[in-house]
Amino acid sequence: MGITVAMTGASGNMGVETLKQVLELDCVDKVKILLVNEKRERKDNRKWKKLYGDRVEIMFGDIAVYDDCKRLVEGSDYVLHLAAVIPPKADHFAEETDECNRIGTINVVNAICEMKRQPKLVHISTVATYGNRNYKHPWGRIGDPLLPSAYDEYATTKIKGERYVLDSDVKCWVVLRQTGILYGNMLMANMSDGLMFHTCYNVPIEWVTAKDSGLMMKHLVERDVNGTLGKEFWLRCYNIGGGPTNRITGFETFDKGFKIIGGSTEKFMSPQWNATRNFHCMWFEDSRELNDYLDFWRQSFDDYWKEIADTHKYFALAKAFPPKLISALALKPLLRNNNAPRYWLKHGMDGRVMAAFGSVKEANALPKKWEDFNVLCKGKNPDDGSAIDYDDMRDEQKVVEHGYHLDHGYDESKDDSELGVEDMKQAAAFRGGKFVSESMTKGDLYTKVEWECHDGHRFAASPYTILKAGHWCPVCLVPEPWDYDRVSKDNPFFAQVWYDSHKEDENAEYWFDKDHTPMHRIHK
Repeated sequence: MGITVAMTGASGNMGVETLKQVLELDCVDKVKILLVNEKRERKDNRKWKKLYGDRVEIMFGDIAVYDDCKRLVEGSDYVLHLAAVIPPKADHFAEETDECNRIGTINVVNAICEMKRQPKLVHISTVATYGNRNYKHPWGRIGDPLLPSAYDEYATTKIKGERYVLDSDVKCWVVLRQTGILYGNMLMANMSDGLMFHTCYNVPIEWVTAKDSGLMMKHLVERDVNGTLGKEFWLRCYNIGGGPTNRITGFETFDKGFKIIGGSTEKFMSPQWNATRNFHCMWFEDSRELNDYLDFWRQSFDDYWKEIADTHKYFALAKAFPPKLISALALKPLLRNNNAPRYWLKHGMDGRVMAAFGSVKEANALPKKWEDFNVLCKGKNPDDGSAIDYDDMRDEQKVVEHGYHLDHGYDESKDDSELGVEDMKQAAAFRGGKFVSESMTKGDLYTKVEWECHDGHRFAASPYTILKAGHWCPVCLVPEPWDYDRVSKDNPFFAQVWYDSHKEDENAEYWFDKDHTPMHRIHK
């Protein structure tokens, strides 16, 4: 008998590739899919039924409804939980985002726990949980602090969902934090919202293609079924990245994308348009670990854009038009979108501006000309314009040497089986808090113990959730309101990365009011 795979998020960019490639496995008898009953999904249903016949079982429903999730996971061997409301939609529909990303995950987890024979859970989380990174700590790894950027509803809801998985009663789970995905319609999909201007020009990004992500999921199921994946793979978090050939910056991302229509970042955009902080993404010093398990690195960033140019030859027609005309017709109108930083600046949305630039003054002071803007990938220090060896910075063998390796607050050279009370105390103190439990079984990283943050909030969480996955207090780091300026003053774990892009005398707090209006205040 073959296996049954249950999927959420099958109509998304990663989901479509995952469905296609998982169904290439002879060991898979059936894939059960939960879809919302909307036009695009009904079209997908007809297409998939034609392609795959009875091997696909479509269920129309809502992930925010528990009974629908229960129907989905019943009788399955694996649950591939990919569903998420992502930006830009997540920036405009907070309630729907929460219902899918947080409540939906809770429902999936609870439904699995109710099964007499639990399926294995593969939960897709996101790089956005880490929050902003820049050239001072461009590399990151599992266990680094989770500091979702202010006003980022997507990251906020995903971190809550992930945490629910980590400390749940699911017997066999894995959390995979997905980086930015390169997909077929990416260029056109970003031409209707101001989201592209959230991407900092100098942000380090490790991309992965949708095809490689689908291959990763295929290999996960295949290797676990045939017994070559290994029991040690499970009950852990991993970063999904595309490897060395996919590590670039925001500037290069725009530059290579615009190249296929005859432009460039400098021809089409202005240094003043994009945020300088409050984004997410980084280069993963540990993405190779997941690839060692699942062998999915196939496409480079350049391979992806070559494929787009080859399959969308009409893009080349744009080369006949002056770059200024393309910018004026296609990009500049997006600056008036209410999700664009220049809109925030023009309309006095000071909280959004402060989060994205530091202050209104700093936003207005950005250079108008590219020759006056310090571009990291061109070898300039973003802060002062001094020379910086960009290629050397990207050498993953020199992460520790260059001081990019963040401190997690305990002796990581110890084997997990040797971690005990003293290690918990050290980790808690480094986070400005305390380890409250009087004892724990040495090496038991999955039984919940009690902690206390510097604000006096007591909470239960497994040692793995805190030490290995980077979570901390679920009260003062909900993460809304975003109060990291205050929290970082007493939390060295967060401070080591927070102050890379924030001044130590900043005292802002950010939140949304009941009407979803962005609010902020300055602590005295």
